[in-house]
Amino acid sequence: MIQKFVQSALVFSAAMSAPAMAQTGMVAIPETNSGDSAWILTASALVLMMTLPGLALFYGGLVRAKNFLSVLVQCGAIAAIASVIWIVIGYSLAFSVNGNGFIGSLENVMFNGLLDSVREGQTTGELAFALFQMTFAIITPALIVGAWVERARFGWVVAFSALWSLLVYVPVTRWVWGSGFLADQGVIDFAGGIVVHTTAGISALVVALMLGKRIGFPRTLMLPHSPALTVAGAGLLWVGWFGFNGGSALAAGAGATAAIMNTHLAASTAALIWIGIERIRIGKATSIGIVTGAVAGLATVTPAAGYIGPMGAILLGLLGGSVCFFLVQVVKHNWKIDDSLDVFAVHGVGGILGSLFMPILFSEMFGGGGFAEGANVSTQLVAQLVGVVTVAAWTAIMTLIAAWMVSFVIPMRVDEEAEHDGLDLHSHGERGWELD
Repeated sequence: MIQKFVQSALVFSAAMSAPAMAQTGMVAIPETNSGDSAWILTASALVLMMTLPGLALFYGGLVRAKNFLSVLVQCGAIAAIASVIWIVIGYSLAFSVNGNGFIGSLENVMFNGLLDSVREGQTTGELAFALFQMTFAIITPALIVGAWVERARFGWVVAFSALWSLLVYVPVTRWVWGSGFLADQGVIDFAGGIVVHTTAGISALVVALMLGKRIGFPRTLMLPHSPALTVAGAGLLWVGWFGFNGGSALAAGAGATAAIMNTHLAASTAALIWIGIERIRIGKATSIGIVTGAVAGLATVTPAAGYIGPMGAILLGLLGGSVCFFLVQVVKHNWKIDDSLDVFAVHGVGGILGSLFMPILFSEMFGGGGFAEGANVSTQLVAQLVGVVTVAAWTAIMTLIAAWMVSFVIPMRVDEEAEHDGLDLHSHGERGWELD
């Protein structure tokens, strides 16, 4: 073990100093493209910013003041636990070269062997790729926070997120992005419509059903305590999504540019559609509406951002903004499910819509790049449908199991008194806002 540690330290030192490599005889890191590497590192920072502080502020502004701090702490704790799991074992199980179509091997535990390697077909070091993927592993369980705000026990949140990462996120990533069996069947997901948004959305629905409604839902009006913070958080999400989708091109070139352009266009279109519907239904365009619409557009375009043209991005924005708007009403008012911050209706539905409509938008008629040899609309649509259904079913079952297992040790929900007082004081002994 000591010898292995010393060897790793020597490799790291060699990477930091080219002259030293020549003197010691160490093997150099394979040549990489510095521009592509810089872009992936920048994109990694942008995606991390989406969670901290983007998503934390977005969700935090939507809850009541007495629960604001709890949302921030939950997002931070999930980022920490997901990072450790990803580095220790998650990346290896998802992306190792060896293993099988269902799960990877343990060859890259603790990021072993990544410093001096480059994945086939990429121009950046594998360590940079692993870092970029870590930010996706962080934000995916953090998205689920919106389903349990104001009533979930903090210890349960952390333990569930850790187990969920291993049982849901890691295997699904392997299947779709890690040369797994779904990838072999032709399933395509550019930046996470299936891997991120479908898994988070389905899990949010399952957890909301298991946890039950907040006290007073739906009779009591539970208004956002700070729409201004939500708008600020949404702005960080919108900008960070350029790294989310643009970085998924894995190079600083035309592919990244197209992905960023399509991302922005879909978000803009969906935001306009959302407030347009609001204006018709309630007579006013709201701040919460415009940013929720933008996020719906962002989620919807994510699986297709690098494969479609501007027309396709606009169509996905129209689809995401309108369908997600009505699904919010259906989940809350028709199904009476307290998915408190609309994770399923916005992220889950958006990701599924984008994944299933992607094959149609591949057509050159819509500005897409066309299909690979041997593929067409019908074959690709079947592949996407198989991918969505498989991932949704696995996610629902594993989420149920993970939540149930953790609840044996840590109860899922705080008691009625704690919920009434707010989680800021009950869970953390602090107030988000000192108003006295």
